[in-house]
Amino acid sequence: MAKLVASEPRLRDRVYIPKVYRELSSRRVMTAEWIEGVKLWDKDGIIRPWQGGWRQGSPGCHGTPLDPPIGDSSRPPYATATATATSRAKYENLKPNRDWKGKNGRGGLGLSLKEVMETMVDLFSAQMFLWGWLHCDPHPGNVLVRRRPSGKAELVLIDHGLYIHMEPKFRHEYARFWKALLTFDNVTLHNIVRGWGVENIDIFASATLLQPYRGGDLSTSRGLGGLSKKEKAQRHYQMQQAMRQAARDILGDETKWPRELIFIGRNFRIVQANNQFLGSPVNRIKITGIWASRALMESPDLTFTDKLRNTGQHIVFKLVLLGSDIWFYVSKIRQFLGWGRGMEDDLEAQMQNMAKEMGVELNRNIFEG
Repeated sequence: MAKLVASEPRLRDRVYIPKVYRELSSRRVMTAEWIEGVKLWDKDGIIRPWQGGWRQGSPGCHGTPLDPPIGDSSRPPYATATATATSRAKYENLKPNRDWKGKNGRGGLGLSLKEVMETMVDLFSAQMFLWGWLHCDPHPGNVLVRRRPSGKAELVLIDHGLYIHMEPKFRHEYARFWKALLTFDNVTLHNIVRGWGVENIDIFASATLLQPYRGGDLSTSRGLGGLSKKEKAQRHYQMQQAMRQAARDILGDETKWPRELIFIGRNFRIVQANNQFLGSPVNRIKITGIWASRALMESPDLTFTDKLRNTGQHIVFKLVLLGSDIWFYVSKIRQFLGWGRGMEDDLEAQMQNMAKEMGVELNRNIFEG
């Protein structure tokens, strides 16, 4: 992954993958460098003013060696459960220098949450659409944030134990799927998902976007809306049956179902939860869509004519996504006025309402990654 990141100019200065000490590793144990950084969900630690000096980065930034711990020959090799407060204080010497927090320890990295989340979505989109190697466990404990000397953010991705490999054919199909999803190209959507054994495009598209998909034939919604309102018990039963049928239709032919979609969905859901926790600072769906279109445009197998055509289509696609920006900024204005909590919370509410229409009550915990 470190080599892939280093090969991508749009990410190489924004993302860092820890160095692995192979001479100290085995099949069961991996030894990597210590990463000094701020946790992804530590909002105060990210946005508070920087007190580390002009043109200075945070310790360890982009592989800069950390200062060694302060020596103390009287210190035992490790702490014990019965260690006194005095002896425990000695072990603070093992921590890297954190003078950048200031004398009162209240300083931060002086970064914007938007830049941090934008880097995260860019990274996983590149993994998905360009490289075909996707980290499937991007929970906040596996992402650390540092400050570069330029004052920009650096994201450190750790714990590389859960990856999937997306074959070139599937990766190309998935990029086309995402582009069609955002342009309501239902013909392309049907052709792709039918090849994956999916029958109900509305439900599958909604599960992918993590928001109700309104571009399909809406057969499920229309079917539910046409049920009788007079006989509530019967209607509830019919709704449950319709929902079960819709769920079965997603896996219309299990033999064709790409197992990668399960882990891709996991990645999307955790990234959405991270964006939601930080207040929805970025339009996650738009960024993902642009990377999908960009991957199709930059495919190395294209002829010159195909590259030219795909470049034109990419420009048009970015113009189409301006509509997504309008919706995003309306959500931001509502959030600023105290009428909402951000785009991701709005999407969550829409998904819950759609599920309720289908006779299902979603527990809010399902949206917490």
